[in-house]
Amino acid sequence: MWTIFVIIHVGVAFALVLIVLLQSGKGSAMGAAFGGSSQTVFGSRGPASFLHKLTTGAAVIFMLTSLTLSVLYSRPGKETVTDMVDFPQPVEETTIEFPLEPEPLPGMPEEPETIPQSE
Repeated sequence: MWTIFVIIHVGVAFALVLIVLLQSGKGSAMGAAFGGSSQTVFGSRGPASFLHKLTTGAAVIFMLTSLTLSVLYSRPGKETVTDMVDFPQPVEETTIEFPLEPEPLPGMPEEPETIPQSE
């Protein structure tokens, strides 16, 4: 169920970005605001365009899917992303005991020769 809402949410988000980018800015009608030709029935901006209505509808759908997804994900008992990941188990500590004195290598004398020190 939540997969459908995620797909709709992502699709509406992309559509909303494209719709907003397709619209012309308010700066294009600046000449009409200072006494240029204006439409008296609808004011200086004119009727709401189709893109404006489409933007409003997409924004409402985006808000509704956002609220729905937040409610679906906040329910207790749902599996989280960390439940899906298989974390490695901690390694038990092991101690390695070394002999106090190293064993002599084969062919080496037992006692090291002392080197006379010069005074």
